[in-house]
Amino acid sequence: MLEYAVLKVIWWLFIGVLLIGFAIMDGHDMGVGTLLPFLGKNDNERRIMINSVAPHWDGNQVWLLTGGGAMFAAWPMMYATAFSGFYIAMLIVLFALIFRPVAFDYRSKASGTKWKQNWDWALFIGSAVPPIIFGVAFGNLLQGVPFHIDDTMRPIYTGHFFQLLNPFALLCGVLSLVMIVFHGANYLVLRTEGDLQKRAQSVSSLAGLLTAVLFILGGLWVYFGIDGYVAHGVDPNGPANPLAKTVELQAGAWFNNFNSLPILWVVPALAVVGALFGVLFIRQLKAGFAIVCSSVMLLGVILTPLAAMFPFVLPSSSDLRSSLTMWDCTSSELTLLVMLIVTLVFLPCVLIYTGWAYKVMSGKLTDKYIEKNTHTLY
Repeated sequence: MLEYAVLKVIWWLFIGVLLIGFAIMDGHDMGVGTLLPFLGKNDNERRIMINSVAPHWDGNQVWLLTGGGAMFAAWPMMYATAFSGFYIAMLIVLFALIFRPVAFDYRSKASGTKWKQNWDWALFIGSAVPPIIFGVAFGNLLQGVPFHIDDTMRPIYTGHFFQLLNPFALLCGVLSLVMIVFHGANYLVLRTEGDLQKRAQSVSSLAGLLTAVLFILGGLWVYFGIDGYVAHGVDPNGPANPLAKTVELQAGAWFNNFNSLPILWVVPALAVVGALFGVLFIRQLKAGFAIVCSSVMLLGVILTPLAAMFPFVLPSSSDLRSSLTMWDCTSSELTLLVMLIVTLVFLPCVLIYTGWAYKVMSGKLTDKYIEKNTHTLY
């Protein structure tokens, strides 16, 4: 039997894997959707872009649902606090995501130009809004979220929606959007040819460089302008009682984990190196290598704040002691163990099926192919 503390660490890692899996798998089709109204200069090009991701987008979105479900089961108090505090933001994400399946299915139901353009913009909204909101959420986590826990262990959120839209959080939102545009543009270079491929190549080069710049700028902002959290008196094997510890703010504390374990500096380095090498490869039209690099970049960008905040999962800005850590907001030992067994059985199945699906539906999409299959493609 695994120790309770070990199970808590495993599930912290698994939730990180699910977030990274969502960013990599759903990130490229959200990136393509974001570029759709701008990169596609005619209906054939836009249909090429749509059909490059249409067979996979719904399966990729399962990573988001699984991540939310894992948070609910593994960190119920964090889930309750965050999803109620960010309620309006989550509703905006939900409504944006609703546009995607409707737009994919209805765009081809009529031949009118205006009809198709409207659904193209719906796909843009459904693809661009979620990563912006998720980036804003991460930016607020690093600054602390206004909530407290009362004596009955009830989390009470005391902030409001517009409070989330602070300068640092907006920077994180822009970074999140730019990095999925970079990932999506790389995928388009892989699946297309001709003028559309050249435009995607140009966008990828710009977005990759901008991703590296914004990521470094965000790191400097955290180091010089945002105090980190330090917890004392936490029992890794203890019960889910956040009020049993003390927490203090310290300048530069979000870098304590990197300073105490220097190997962790590899994580932010992966973000910058992945972005820059992705640009290098895409300029040489080596799109496969570029996608690997942008995937490494996404891994580094997402893991960096997780590693910096460890063991915190939801810091509180209004009552430091109420801050939630992975040690004191988790489910029972039995719940974590059962979830682990189920995950170890089904996650490999998902990965194998996903790899098979991409292999079967690989190859270049051309004007001739789109015109030949007008009634069988989106």
